[in-house]
Amino acid sequence: MNPQLFSRIGQTRTVLARDHALIAPDGHVVTPLPNWVGASGVVLISPAMGARLAQSLVWIEPNSEAITYRPSAGIEACFYVLEGELQAGEQTLRAGSYVFLPAGEHIELKAKTSARLVVFEKRHTPKANTKAPRRVIGHAENIEGKPFMGDPDAVLQVLLPETPEFDMAVNVFSYQPGATLPFVETHIMEHGLLMLDGEGIYRLNESWYPVAAGDCIWMAAYCPQWFAATGKVPSRYIYYKDINRDSMEAL
Repeated sequence: MNPQLFSRIGQTRTVLARDHALIAPDGHVVTPLPNWVGASGVVLISPAMGARLAQSLVWIEPNSEAITYRPSAGIEACFYVLEGELQAGEQTLRAGSYVFLPAGEHIELKAKTSARLVVFEKRHTPKANTKAPRRVIGHAENIEGKPFMGDPDAVLQVLLPETPEFDMAVNVFSYQPGATLPFVETHIMEHGLLMLDGEGIYRLNESWYPVAAGDCIWMAAYCPQWFAATGKVPSRYIYYKDINRDSMEAL
C-alpha cells in the first residue's frame, strides 16, 4: 500500500509498548526545539514515554547566523550528521560526522547546506574518582569496523571512547543482507536506535516488526531484542546505550 494513503486512512506502523516503541516517519510532527535556537525537529524518544534518554531529529537550514545548541543543565549529548554540511568553529561536519558534548557545554553550528542530525541526550551520571568526559568530534569513516562476535557480515563501529568517564555509547552497526544478531539479547542497557539504510526485521519482546531506513526504535532495559537484515542491500543503524555505571545507580 502507498505509505501516504496508509497514513490518510488512519493507519500507522508506529507502536508504543511498555518496554519498547517503533516510531515510524509517517507520524512525525516537526516543532521548534527549545535547546536548539534557530532549528526545528522531531522528538522521537523521551522520558514522557518511559525512557531514560531523549532522541531527536534536528533540521538546520543555511542562514547568515550560526545556531546554538545548549543542552539543559546536567545533560550530555551526542549528535550524528545524517546529511548536509555544517561548520563548528574550525571543524567541518558532514554526513557521518559526530560530536559528543559533555554536560555543561554548548556548541554553535552554521549550516553550509540544509542539514539533518540525530541527537541522543541523557543525564550525566558522575563516577567517583573519575574525571569528567571530554568533548569528542570525529567521523565514522575513520572508525575501524570490527566483526561482531566474529561475524564479518555484521560489523560494529564504536564512535565514543569506552573509558570509565563516559556513561553513554553511540555505535553504528552494519549488516550484509541475511546477517543477524547472533542471539536474542536481554540486558540492562537501554537503547535508542535510528535505521540509517536498508531494511530488516526487529524482534522486540514478543513482537516482530519490519523496519526500514528512517524508523526509530526505543528498547527499555531487559527488553528481549534481535535483528535480521533483509532485502538486497546492506542495512545499517546507529544506536545509543548507557554504559560504565553500577547497576544500583539506576535506582
